[in-house]
This record gives sequence, structure tokens and C-alpha cells, in this order.
Amino acid sequence: MARKIIIDTDPGQDDAVAILLALASPELEVLGLSVVAGNVGLDHTQRNARMICELAGRPDLPVHAGCDAPLQRKLITAEHVHGKTGLDGVTLPEPAMPLAPGHAVDFLIETLRREKPGSVTLVPIGPLTNIATAFRRAPDIVPRVQEIVLMGGAYFEVGNITPAAEFNIHVDPEAAKIVFASGAALTVMPLDVTHRALTSRAWVETMRGMGRIGQAVAGWTDFFERYDRKKYGNQGAPLHDPCTIAWLLDPELFSGRLINVEIETRGEYTQGMTVADWWGVSGRPANATFIREVRRDAFFALLTERIRALDQRAG
Repeated sequence: MARKIIIDTDPGQDDAVAILLALASPELEVLGLSVVAGNVGLDHTQRNARMICELAGRPDLPVHAGCDAPLQRKLITAEHVHGKTGLDGVTLPEPAMPLAPGHAVDFLIETLRREKPGSVTLVPIGPLTNIATAFRRAPDIVPRVQEIVLMGGAYFEVGNITPAAEFNIHVDPEAAKIVFASGAALTVMPLDVTHRALTSRAWVETMRGMGRIGQAVAGWTDFFERYDRKKYGNQGAPLHDPCTIAWLLDPELFSGRLINVEIETRGEYTQGMTVADWWGVSGRPANATFIREVRRDAFFALLTERIRALDQRAG
């Protein structure tokens, strides 16, 4: 039986690849997308999510627009990374499919209440505003969540938006604090692992040699890579968000440790930091499986196989 998931997203080129990987994988049943502001504003992220669904041949998939700002802060976006639209690098047609009716937070609450307890996994790959709002509004849904597999945070790699903080957590640290303190089972894909999932020129050209979906992935990667080449001197770009989906498909690709992770919300220089107690020195109870390693070649082999299959199905 396919594992039921909801992807909470702020597309984003790497979000797009994560969504495509999920839709390409029969082991997963994507119940819908809940969309949040993050990489760009909500007007762009909800549009982008629908374009990705149509590219994948899934205009039937419900896409719900959610929170357009963090719980307590002004929205910080990342056009400097993702471009003005969030999906720069490829020109896709305007989406014909409409937004699904209802707010994304209501969709999360209603779905978790409707489905069998412990049968739905949440996959947040943007700021955690929608998830935290749902948990705060309907605390009864928290024990109904099977697992939360999220992209966010860092320990050894520290920050990519500030010296201490990773972007998704930094945008809404109050929301992250609620989710990490919720008691739900958490698996975290931080920069420590996603920065090991670097694209290569050979992989991008393999994508370019496929059909329109592979070609879109290549175009997004071409655009996305420019930022990391300049900032880090890397030859490729980290595919942050697809790591969450790959974990659901094959956890043996990864290794990590169950540790305590707390979210800094008030630090003068460390706001949005994931304080990861890797060595267990705090005595605080473990609340998250924090991933550190990925078998890169196997990860990209999986991604290539699934994107090729999706391309063939979509025609």
C-alpha cells in the first residue's frame, strides 16, 4: 500500500524536483500540496505549485494556498537564489488548473482528521508556518501524524541565510519551535546532508536529454547552480528538498542520529538556528532524527530513474 503524504511547499526549483520525484513514485500517494510563502511570495508559490502539477500530468492533484506570512515576523524571501518567480530557468505555461477551495491549514486539519490515525506523513520543504498553524489551531491532529520529514536547519554546516541559520527555519522560527516541540515523530534533512547531494554537469545533461520534464529539471538546475557556484565555489547545486522524498523511498540512502533539536527565536546573532545536540550534552530528550550523510550516487540514480519514468508516462 502506498504511503500517504502531504507536501507543504514554497516552490522553488528544488521544491519542484521534490514534487516531481514524489509524483513519479508509486510507493507514495500524494494527497495534495499545501502551499506557503517562503522562497517567494504566496502569489508565486501557489502558481508555481500548479504549474509543476500540470508539468507532471497531475492537474487533478489538489493544491491549497496557505499562509502568506510567518506567524510573527515580516516575510523574508529568496529571489536572489530562485529568481523573481521562484522557478526561473524554465518558461512554463500559465496553469489552467484552479486552486483547490479552502485554506491549506484547513486542508491539513481536515485530512488528518479524516484519514486513519498514523497513516499520513507530512513533508514540509518550506517554512513551517502552515504546519505550526494547523497544530496550534487543532492540537488533536498532532498524534494522528505518522511522521514529519522536513528540510530545514543545520549543525556542522550552520547557516545559508545568516551565519547561524538555514533559510526555512529562519523565515519562521516561531513556527519551527512549535513543530519541533509538538511531540510528532520528526526526521530532519539539514544542510549537512543536502549540501552533499550536489548536482553534476553530467547529471544535468542526462536530464536535458530526456523529455520535457527532464528538460525542465535541467533548466531549473542551470539557474539554481549559479548561486552556489558563486557563494560556495561548488561545481553543482544542492538538491535540498528532494532528500525528504528520497528518505521516504529508501531510508538506507541516509544515515543520522536521534538527537535533541531546539529552535532559537531570540538570539541576537543566532535567530532561527537549529540548536542540534549532536553529542547529547544538554540532557534534553531526543525529539528528531537528524540526518548527516547521503549516498550521493545512489540518490542521483534514484532521481534519474524516477524522472525518466515520469517523463515517459507524461508523454
